[in-house]
Order: sequence, then C-alpha cells, then structure tokens
Amino acid sequence: MKVFVVLVALLPVAVSSPPFLPVDCADVYSSGFGSSGVYTIYPAGPTSPVQVIQRRKDGTVNFYRKWDQYKSGFGQASGEYWLGLENVHLLTLRKTYKLRVDMEDFEGAKVHVQYSSFSVGPENDGYQLYLSGFTDGGAGNSMTADSGKKFSTFDKDQDHSSSTNCAKQYLGGWWYGECHSVNPNGQYLWGSSIYGLGINWVSWKGYQYSLKAIEMKIRPV
Repeated sequence: MKVFVVLVALLPVAVSSPPFLPVDCADVYSSGFGSSGVYTIYPAGPTSPVQVIQRRKDGTVNFYRKWDQYKSGFGQASGEYWLGLENVHLLTLRKTYKLRVDMEDFEGAKVHVQYSSFSVGPENDGYQLYLSGFTDGGAGNSMTADSGKKFSTFDKDQDHSSSTNCAKQYLGGWWYGECHSVNPNGQYLWGSSIYGLGINWVSWKGYQYSLKAIEMKIRPV
C-alpha cells in the first residue's frame, strides 16, 4: 500500500518531545505510521526554530512545475527545495510568522531582507500572499509588491497581467503581478541571464542577473 506523507519541516521541539525524531518521510513510515497525513520532521535537528520554505543553490532541481507540485512541495530539505503552498498555509494559519530571505551572487556578495509579518492564505483564495514590515539587509524592497497577489504556475494563471501568462513567460511559479520584480523560482542561469528569466531580485541585481543562491525561511514571532 502506498502512503503519501505531507512534510512540515524544521518545527521547534518541546522539552517533552519523544527521543525518536524522524528526519524524512521514510523515517515516518518505518516508525509505524501507515496512513497519509501531515507529519513533523526534523532534518536540521531537534532545536532548530526555523522553517525553510524555499532554497535555490545549484540548479539541481527543476522549479518550472505544475500547480499540484507547488501545492504539495518538491525537492529535499537538504538541497534545493520548495516546502509546498499547502504546508506554508497551514504553518502560517496557526501562528504569526516573519520571513527572512538570504541571497548570494556569483561574486560572493551576500545580502538579505526581512518582513515582520508573512502568511499565505488557503487554496480557495489562490494561496494569496500577505506580507508587511520590511527591513532592508542590502537587497532592496522588491518583494512587497507581491503582497496581495495569488500564486501562479504555467497551468494555473492567477497573475494580474491581461496580456501574458507570467509563469509561462518567466519559467517559474510565484505570486506574479504584471509580471515580477522578484523571481526566486525562475531558471538557474549562473549569473548573466535573459531579461527576467533567471532567479531575479530586481532592486539588487536587476532583470538580467540570476542569483547564485536564495533561501526563504520563516520563524514564529
């Protein structure tokens, strides 16, 4: 019998937590859980308070994917990774979270931004993004424009553009407007890129530079 496991990664552990802490879905299955559901895993150890929701670092995972994959998640928490819209929604439904985005270019420069409030709505509202409270760490405020937008993929167009499917044009999945000023899930292009197709953060590197690495992580306030 196949067991489908939805993973919610890197949650903090209370003092009374049991000694067995599953690292991945294989551990969940081998520990005797035989039904589909949402299970807590601890890929970064028992004390980490941070949930990584997105990571790009080497181009090993294809991020040009359909809606159902962005909904459920893909990749591995130890590498390139998307936690899944439904999981992020469930996490941010229960607590108030802040978001930090860390970035690196191919010349070794590192910057970040923070938002004091971050949440994602339910699927029937298009997994709408809610974002506020910007603090600059050198990258500039490109992402605030995405607040209030619904998530789009090439097979589910929910952007604000009347002339194009932004996810299809810019080869990613994101909270596109008309179309983007950040594109963390675009193509991995090793620096110089065709206009708008790479992993762009426009207020830092513009539309024709694709970042070496970007990581989005949330923490309870």
